[in-house]
Parts: sequence; C-alpha cells; structure tokens
Amino acid sequence: MKTFIQKPAEVEKKWVVIDADGVILGRLASTIAMMLRGKHKPTYTPFVDDGDNVIVVNAEKVRLTGNKRKDDIFYWHTGYPGGIKGRSKGQILEGRYPERVIMKAVERMVPRGPLGRRQMTHLRVYKGPAHPHEAQQPAVFDFAAVNPKNKRSA
Repeated sequence: MKTFIQKPAEVEKKWVVIDADGVILGRLASTIAMMLRGKHKPTYTPFVDDGDNVIVVNAEKVRLTGNKRKDDIFYWHTGYPGGIKGRSKGQILEGRYPERVIMKAVERMVPRGPLGRRQMTHLRVYKGPAHPHEAQQPAVFDFAAVNPKNKRSA
C-alpha cells in the first residue's frame, strides 16, 4: 500500500460561504482553519495548499462567550517608550473593522510560515451580508446547523 501525496497541480479549490450571525467565534475559527488547510478532504497533504476558499459574512454579529467581549485585549506597541496600546474584542467588533477579530482568530490556528501565510490569503471576511464573489458560485455551509452549541442566541 502506498501513501497518497497530492501534487499542487492536482488541487481543486472550492468556494464556501459561512454566515457568522450568532455563531461562537472559537468554534467558527477552528472550522475555517480546518477548511483553509484542507483537512476536511480525503486528499489532505500537510505540505500542499489544498484547502478551500472561505468567505465569511456578517462578521460583526459573531458571538463571544463569557467575559471575552471586554476582557480579551489585543495589544500592540507603537515603537515609542511607553507606547503599549490595547483594544478589547468588543471595541473592535463595534468599531470600523469588525472582521479583524475573525481574521486574527483564524490566523492563530493556521501554522506559521510560508504555507500558513498563503492559506490565509484564501480567507475573505466581510462586515455585512453582501460579498463580491458571486461569480465563483460559492456553496453555502450552514455552520450553525452542524452542532447546536455553534449558535448562541442573544
């Protein structure tokens, strides 16, 4: 018996749309990371980018459990002395770019390195329900219906 190894020329990428309305952030991010890597396919090869293109809509409506909305803080440094700054996930979700919370959660679940950076380019996250990728005829993946724990009501 021989081990199957997929070649980059044999990769078939699909397009998938996921609605993040009322969905738990961590569960959503782990599923998106798995789809970007291609681990849900029988042709999975660890060193080949054979994942799907994922489109996430309604990023501002994602749910956080517990006190993560105010307690989880993203820090950065300006480069000046005493220049540490931070913003909570709640502030980011209510701000101008709420899609950054999902992007960062998925980015931390994808391997670091050239392959992980390339896989992250196949993720598109949008604030509202509309997206400009209708020409690719993306399949709708109902993530909230997969497990009752995935969706949390207000």
